[in-house]
Amino acid sequence: MMRRVVITGLGVISPIGNDVNALWNSIEEGVCGIAPITHFDTSDYKVKLAAEVKDLDMEAYFSKRDLKFNDRFTQFARIASKQAMQDAGFDKEISNADRFGCIIGSGIGGIESIELASHTLSERGASRVSPFFIPMALANLAAGQVAIDWGLKGATSCVVTACAAGSNAIGEAFHRIRDGYEDVMLAGGSEAAITPLAIAGFQAMRALHTGDDAKRASIPFDKQRSGFVMGEGAGILILEELEHAKARNAKIYGEIVGYGSSCDAHHITAPLDDGSGGAKAMVQALQDACIKAEDIDYINAHGTSTKLNDKTETMAVKAAFKDHAYKLAISSTKSNTGHLLGASGAVEAIISIKSLQEGFIPATINYQESDPDCDLDIVANQGRHQDIHYAMSNSLGFGGHNASLVFKKWED
Repeated sequence: MMRRVVITGLGVISPIGNDVNALWNSIEEGVCGIAPITHFDTSDYKVKLAAEVKDLDMEAYFSKRDLKFNDRFTQFARIASKQAMQDAGFDKEISNADRFGCIIGSGIGGIESIELASHTLSERGASRVSPFFIPMALANLAAGQVAIDWGLKGATSCVVTACAAGSNAIGEAFHRIRDGYEDVMLAGGSEAAITPLAIAGFQAMRALHTGDDAKRASIPFDKQRSGFVMGEGAGILILEELEHAKARNAKIYGEIVGYGSSCDAHHITAPLDDGSGGAKAMVQALQDACIKAEDIDYINAHGTSTKLNDKTETMAVKAAFKDHAYKLAISSTKSNTGHLLGASGAVEAIISIKSLQEGFIPATINYQESDPDCDLDIVANQGRHQDIHYAMSNSLGFGGHNASLVFKKWED
């Protein structure tokens, strides 16, 4: 019999709130975290908007040394992990640390550190590049640093699957517990790519929205959508074997019951035209959960606000769910947060879990014009109070990476 896995702790840094309560209040209130970029001068850029993390006092969490020698994405991961660990009731001394692991995904990793080191090399020479540059740049150092922070000695790794990284990290952690390798896993994703080079690169691909109206920038499934908005932040979940959680009287947010992962094997950025790759991940997640398509009440969609993604994800949902596709409630909370790349799936997993717990389906905010290519039940502008039992969260990444997670409302 497979072991059951529950969620006992949550932590988040996001453009709409720097803890879980603040995030969820913003989701309920339909807050948009998109605004003009402040991280750097955008005078020479077509892209002017992003979803930056706001009002986060880093000095309250880190020494000056930690601030200097940790990339921003690692800082986000460490803060969100501290929130999640404390929320789950774990103190600094972890008993049986060999059975407690950590998987934190990132799409890009320490790109800010790469840019700064490159500038130092160009302007001041090789001898002035910091010996901390490589550890700051490596994508796995968020997971490595968090494991050091808490003394976690179980499987510790980093998933790098572009925008699916956070979801893949959670799914892999879920399976490790379910299959008996660990009892507890810290899992999620972190990203901090609102930098001159990253924005320039995505701008060159024509992937980003270039308008100046924040309320019409990230508009998933809207016919007028024209590209995604870069976001930043981190989402961390504590996953725990059910009996282990019960033995220490842990509070339980919900249960993770299914995970599916597939690859389009088609194109470096574009999804398969028919959505079949994404559909395969959704079907696998349903099969992994041992439930029927009809059991899913809500999908937190990948919904990036690009022409191609939203159309093909709609097709993927139809292929996976058949007639039930039109009975599902669907929304994309990237309308609130922008696209956090490798952290998006983790933050959206947290939102999905809270949706189950609170009986509230988030809205796709700032939605105006329906698109015949996206003709499912898009929850537009106002969230719905509805008792939901199963929620799916989808993530689709460059390289054709697809990941789907299924969460169940906690009913002991």
